[in-house]
Amino acid sequence: AGFACMNNLIVQQASQGLAKAVLSEVEDAKSKGVVIGYDGRYHSKEFAAITAQVFLHEGFKVYLFSTIVPTPYTAFAVSLLQTACGVMVTASHNPKADNGYKVYWENGCQIVEPTDATIAKSIDENLEPWDLTHVDLTHVIDPLEKVQGEYTKQMLETVPHFKVPQTPKIKYVYTPMHGVGSVYVQKAFEAAQLPQPLLVPLQNEADPEFPTVPFPNPEEGKGALKCSIDVADANGADLIIANDPDADRLSIGVRTKNGWRQLSGNEMSNIIADWCYVKYKESGCKTPAFMVRSAVSSNFISKMGQVEGFETLETLTGFKWIGNVAKKVVDTEHKKLLMAYEEAIGFVIGNMSYDKDGVRAAVCIAAMALEYAEKGKTIEQRLDELYEKYGYFASNNKYYFCYDPKLMERIFNKMRNEGKYIWKFGQFEVESIRDLTLGIDTAEADKKPKLPIQASAQMITYRFKNGCLATLRGSGTEPKLKYYIELPGKVGAKREDVVKELMELSHELLQTTLEPEKNGLIAPKAE
Repeated sequence: AGFACMNNLIVQQASQGLAKAVLSEVEDAKSKGVVIGYDGRYHSKEFAAITAQVFLHEGFKVYLFSTIVPTPYTAFAVSLLQTACGVMVTASHNPKADNGYKVYWENGCQIVEPTDATIAKSIDENLEPWDLTHVDLTHVIDPLEKVQGEYTKQMLETVPHFKVPQTPKIKYVYTPMHGVGSVYVQKAFEAAQLPQPLLVPLQNEADPEFPTVPFPNPEEGKGALKCSIDVADANGADLIIANDPDADRLSIGVRTKNGWRQLSGNEMSNIIADWCYVKYKESGCKTPAFMVRSAVSSNFISKMGQVEGFETLETLTGFKWIGNVAKKVVDTEHKKLLMAYEEAIGFVIGNMSYDKDGVRAAVCIAAMALEYAEKGKTIEQRLDELYEKYGYFASNNKYYFCYDPKLMERIFNKMRNEGKYIWKFGQFEVESIRDLTLGIDTAEADKKPKLPIQASAQMITYRFKNGCLATLRGSGTEPKLKYYIELPGKVGAKREDVVKELMELSHELLQTTLEPEKNGLIAPKAE
């Protein structure tokens, strides 16, 4: 890798800065130690070893997994082992050339401000490489057996599952997308006494080349699930369960009368939220329950919460925010977290850890599908029942490629129009506007948003009088201008009418605010 990419020097410098920051910020940091995990990508094991050497150099107790592990294992290990921090070397679902360095703080959550700024400053102050020649990796502790055992135990206590009859009425396929998930998902299914999935031979082993999927992201559509669909069709399976390569996210495909349908992240969150709530009620638990969603995820669970009587919380985009908010509520208000999610197929079920976890989500989906099959229904049919009960929520979540940061800034500044925001798009009137870049929310008495201000990111939300929520934001990791538009239909409303109104509003909004043709924004290729 070049000087601007992930390489040994960059990893060492980042680790040096992180180690020094942890020493200054966390009490008894050396004795608490650090836990380090890595995925199956090129150089991940090497980068993890360098990270371990740096922390050993500073006198830390170092837990280093002896083999590739899912990202959720590392997040869980921070809390289990009560370490001062954690590091996961992974690029998640990115293309094969990428790698990354994910940091957890002592609370088991991803770092947020101001900790991130403290670490960045510390890295800048510790760029001169330390001599690691004589740092002996034999002093590291392998936490795999302990973490795996306790993860399994807590998963069985936390994740609702289902006692399967001897002859299950549904078969399912599982793929790790050339990533780390297969062994760990199979162990989780065994512990939960679920039938083992049919595997996808072409994708079952960790392979840094990702030979069958150049973009190993199950969110990319049915094209990413082609190998899984082939296995499912050959074996009469009706469900596909897919992890991304570090097994922190989960996507599913369901067989329908019209062929295979891949559920969106929002649709999956609806059925998982329902499953978790139903099991919570069946358990007789008296602890008040809550769920958490990101600001760009479906508001469906908020409607469910209003009807059923549980609290829903909104956070900024990303699990670094979701996890920290959820853990704070659990720790300070002693409520029961049923589920937290983001529309980008990330789910936390229960409060055993606070970063998205595709392993326990896979257990949940398989158990759910098996129970519904016993009752003569499918996941898709249960989703339809939820829409009949709470109303159909139509969504239009997509993006444009925008490779010029200055153009992105100009587009958003034009929306702001020096404070004279647009309040009507075609026939659709806006009720309130939230601009998290500037720290404005016209729905609040003091005009200040409840969510943290994000001055370095572009994000504007329009709340329409017809109930539609529309958020436009710049991606923090990719050259994309994203939009998330959702219209909740009234109970009993025809779906096609809700979708028609949503698409009309979307057209008016996007043509006015983004002006895609004029600005040369590039839509992704249709699948």
